[in-house]
Amino acid sequence: MMLNFMLSATMNESPTQPTAAVDFGITNTDVVVQHATGRTQWITTPSSPDMSVDELRRVLHMAGVSLESLAKVAVTGGKHRLLPSAVGETAIVHVNEIACVCAGGLHLAGLSEAVVMSAGTGTSIAAARGKEVRHISGTAVGGGTLLGLSQLLLNTTDIHEIEALASRGDSNGVDLSIADAIGGEISHLPKNATAVNFGRAARSDTPASRKDIAAGLMTLVSQTIALIAVNAARAEQLSPIVVVGHLIEVPSIRKTVEGVGALYRTPIVIPPTPGHATALGALSLISS
Repeated sequence: MMLNFMLSATMNESPTQPTAAVDFGITNTDVVVQHATGRTQWITTPSSPDMSVDELRRVLHMAGVSLESLAKVAVTGGKHRLLPSAVGETAIVHVNEIACVCAGGLHLAGLSEAVVMSAGTGTSIAAARGKEVRHISGTAVGGGTLLGLSQLLLNTTDIHEIEALASRGDSNGVDLSIADAIGGEISHLPKNATAVNFGRAARSDTPASRKDIAAGLMTLVSQTIALIAVNAARAEQLSPIVVVGHLIEVPSIRKTVEGVGALYRTPIVIPPTPGHATALGALSLISS
C-alpha cells in the first residue's frame, strides 16, 4: 500500500484552539495535545479494551482537554475505526497508522527520508521517502513477546523489574556464542556475538538465573527486530533507520539495537520521546 502525506510545517505554530491526536496502541495509549498557547503536551496511559467515545473522552481528559474544546482530534492505532467521524462539533479524523509512524519518526529525527521502525507490542517497518510511505516488513516479535515470555519464565510482566534483572544478568548465561558454536569469529561477526538464543539453556543441567534469563529475553527481542530492520534497510537501499515506539525506551533494548546497527555498519537514529512518535505524526498530519 502506497500512502502520500506531507509533514506539516505548522507543528510549532499556535493554533486558535487546541488540537489533539490519540494513538490507541495494544499496550499503551498515547495522547499529544497542542494547546492554543503553542505548548505541546503528551501523556501515556495503559490501553483499555474498550473503544468508545467515552474512552476517547477519558484519555483526552487525562491530557487536560475536553473533547468538546477541540475542533478536531486525530485518532489512529488499535480499533480507532470503531469511533465515529464526529462528536457534536468536533471532527474525529481517522489517520493511517503507518503514515503517522513515519511522519512522527521523520519529524522527531529531523529527516526527509528513512526506514522507520515502530517497536511496540509488535514491530512494523516502513520506508519513508518524502511523501511516499510504504510498509515493507515487520515481525510479531516485540514488547508483547518480551512481556509474554517474561510471564512464563520469570513470573512477572513488570518491565521495570525485567530491566533491573537484565541489567545485572548476562545473556551468555543462556545463549550460545559464535565461539561456542564454531570456535571463532565468522565474517565480520566477532566470536562473542550470539549464535543461538537460549541455546546454552537447552544444553545445561543447571537452571539459569532469573537475571540471565531476563538478559537473554532482552537480547532475543532486540536482536531480532534490529536485524529485520537492517535487512529491510539494505533491501530498500535506504538509510538511516529511525526507531520509535515505547519498546526502544527500555535501556537494555536500546543498547542492543544500537549495537546491532554498529555491528552491521547501519546508522540507527533513536529520536527524543520515541514512544510518542505515532501520536505526534497523527497531529502533524491534521495540522493546517
